[in-house]
Amino acid sequence: RRAKEVAPRTSHRRKSIPASKTMAAPAASVEKKDALQSLRYTRGNFEVLDQLVVPHGLEFLPVKDANDGWSVIRKMQVRGAPLIAMVACLSLAVEATAMDAAGKVAGMSADEAKDFLLERMQHLRTSRPTAVNLFVATDKFAEVVKEAAAEKGATGASVVTTFVEGAEAMLENDLNANKTMGAYGKEAMLAKAPGGATKLKVVTICNTGSLATAGWGTALGVVRSLHETDNLDHIYSCETRPYNQGARLTAFEIVCDELPGTLICDSMASALMNVTEGGIHACVVGADRVVVNGDTANKIGTYQLAIAAKHHGVPFFVALDTTGIDVNTPTGAGIPIEERAAQELRAIAGVQVAPEAINVWNPAFDVTPGSLIAGIITELGVAYPDPATGEYDMAKFLADARQANGASEPPAKKQKK
Repeated sequence: RRAKEVAPRTSHRRKSIPASKTMAAPAASVEKKDALQSLRYTRGNFEVLDQLVVPHGLEFLPVKDANDGWSVIRKMQVRGAPLIAMVACLSLAVEATAMDAAGKVAGMSADEAKDFLLERMQHLRTSRPTAVNLFVATDKFAEVVKEAAAEKGATGASVVTTFVEGAEAMLENDLNANKTMGAYGKEAMLAKAPGGATKLKVVTICNTGSLATAGWGTALGVVRSLHETDNLDHIYSCETRPYNQGARLTAFEIVCDELPGTLICDSMASALMNVTEGGIHACVVGADRVVVNGDTANKIGTYQLAIAAKHHGVPFFVALDTTGIDVNTPTGAGIPIEERAAQELRAIAGVQVAPEAINVWNPAFDVTPGSLIAGIITELGVAYPDPATGEYDMAKFLADARQANGASEPPAKKQKK
């Protein structure tokens, strides 16, 4: 049904968003555990949620080998930088486990198993170019399998087992990191909230929740942490064209978790900051890559959201696992930006909305300068720009945070009021 057009308001008076515009509670038939589960894994069996059909359905796709892993990543049936890395590594783990069960690993030397794993990881690295987590994970596991193969008495089976166990550990590590990140992020956002607000209205873009990670989420995980201690007033999700991850996925998570939330289209964010009673208190987004000077690659539309936030005096935060920090790239100019197919913009859910003959520019990501970012939230703490220069040094932050991590604890959770 065509929406009724509403005449524009001429008044600039700030208004509250009506309660009737917030999302309804999830249908009783939706199981929260299944709905917000991005993958199912037991050794030898691996399925991923097809995120292209959410919220209309919950379909899990079998992933039997690294080719399947490459395909679901490339087609964006799974997305989100942390999840891409996990799916890639677990797809190879399930392939190696199947080979072992079929007796193929028993005939391999340690070096043959190493070479096989390295070759398959190299293939997985070609799936999508911008999210650095995939490259960090495969670089790490390349070293792991080389070391395993070099051990005295190493066999093909021992090298494969080392890799599989390491890939499986990513799931638990990611969830723990997200919970810790949420605690740090909550405290950082409350500390910088305009007017000393303790119940925050927050804007986000894309999907950075349970469906982009092993659970809880990065930026949306910070929002969940705010809600957990009654510090969340409202979360506004930008729809995130052209793939609509905010409308399809983040809105779905908001409904499933019964968070106080509202969906807006990307072009409404500036107006929202201008008319919302009491103002917007923070923006928090995820990241596919953060480089040394704090420049951040994230879903297209993030840069314009950061500009709007700067104009309206809204602190703009980035939240990511430290595997998303690229200490080898000095500035955002060195980040490769993936360009997607033109048809993704000409059509919505398979329905043509633009002329076939129109030219299309469809970058999947943009780069937000570090100068627009109030803080970069990680599981090891929050990075801030140098007070003297106003610039980030993420390499130094990462080195210092890792050194201090043994003695440092995340902020304690506050009890819900």
